[in-house]
Amino acid sequence: MENFTPLSALIGGSFIGLGALLLMAALGKIAGISGISSRAIFEREGRSWRLAFVAGLLIGPVAVGLLLSDFSFSTPEFTLRTVVAGLLVGLGTAWGSGCTSGHGVCGIGRFSTRSILATLVFMAVGVFVASLF
Repeated sequence: MENFTPLSALIGGSFIGLGALLLMAALGKIAGISGISSRAIFEREGRSWRLAFVAGLLIGPVAVGLLLSDFSFSTPEFTLRTVVAGLLVGLGTAWGSGCTSGHGVCGIGRFSTRSILATLVFMAVGVFVASLF
């Protein structure tokens, strides 16, 4: 459990929740990353706030890394396995009518039965697949 960092997890989770809350309060939108990302690419209406949201997701870790000397993050290797995994996640978010952030963060926070069930399913499948590898 050398990577267990409850304080940084609490801080990070609080910022995720705050971001989701601000997006809901300001624009009435759910902070589902897959939906925001795909609509930023394929729809013209609302593109500016969606692009700003995605840019914030990408710039955030870099900004924190510049502020904190002991902060590090890694990116996955770009292999066929990661490409296939990404495509499967995209397919799952389309079939599940939302992604882990939309269902897990926002849906559970709204006590949505559908989101609670979706989160239980993708967490169980994630634990199962991770245990295989």
